[in-house]
Amino acid sequence: MVFFKRKVQFNDDLGFASNPVTKNQRMINPDGSANIERTGLPWFKFDDTYTRLVTMSWPRFFLVILVAYLLVNTFFAILYNLIGIENLVGANGITLRDQFFDAFFFSAQTISTVGYGHISPQGFITSVLAAFESMLGLLAFALATGLLYGRFSRPTSKVSFSKKMVIAPYQNGHGLMCRLVNLRRNQLIEVEVQMVMSYNEIVDDKQVRRFYPLQLERDKISILSLNWTLVHPITEDSPLFEKSLIELQLAEVEVFVMLKAFDDTFAQTIHTRTSYQDEEIEMDARFEKMYYHNEAGKTVMDYSKLDEITKMV
Repeated sequence: MVFFKRKVQFNDDLGFASNPVTKNQRMINPDGSANIERTGLPWFKFDDTYTRLVTMSWPRFFLVILVAYLLVNTFFAILYNLIGIENLVGANGITLRDQFFDAFFFSAQTISTVGYGHISPQGFITSVLAAFESMLGLLAFALATGLLYGRFSRPTSKVSFSKKMVIAPYQNGHGLMCRLVNLRRNQLIEVEVQMVMSYNEIVDDKQVRRFYPLQLERDKISILSLNWTLVHPITEDSPLFEKSLIELQLAEVEVFVMLKAFDDTFAQTIHTRTSYQDEEIEMDARFEKMYYHNEAGKTVMDYSKLDEITKMV
């Protein structure tokens, strides 16, 4: 299938090479991550630990911290029992289970430097082990504090894109549209957007993947205060000109949207991206208006209408 009938300039430098897409697989997931399965890497890399701990989800991060905390205290509880539970003054456990938990909770108090005083070490070896654990606890909590600060201070985007694109009447023709909003109450300034279409094409009896930048009506705004509807005018120079949804599906079309903006809260540049596949493009539809004016004349944004689409008869 030859998707273009005219000479155009392709952009093949997006990091995905020219390998064709099969079975309509995404190249970029809706959350902006690359849809790539990586193999051949070690399960654990020490020099990559910080990156993984800072970028993983919050539930997984707290689970890792909790598991590490339990494992460390269990390890020291076993050591205290091996040295002899009688070396922990105040440990009154009789059964092995009670003795283990006496040592476990003593370890938890020692590693956090709480030291309630109910149980205390005696003997040189036990005191050395308790001192070492206390030092380890100071280092561990300093590290955990640094990780928490790193996670909170890392600039992240809360820009949300509409779930679908629409092809709607625009000026004297049609336009390919999607829209986005900033879910935070801060300001994004100097916002820039790129839209690129990717598709399969037969060239010299070989299927390759093409990338074509889609010209936008406006690719930069000064401040993102309301929603922003991105519009690619479908003119004769557009690769979408006179193309049906069936043709888009045969070419396994995917549209990338990449945004860059300056966040005035973090005072840093943020990036976000998403993609739309051919089945996420609605023909002859339009987005519902997201904002209105209340009785006082103030502009009100209704974020719940981000994905509301009306089919045109």
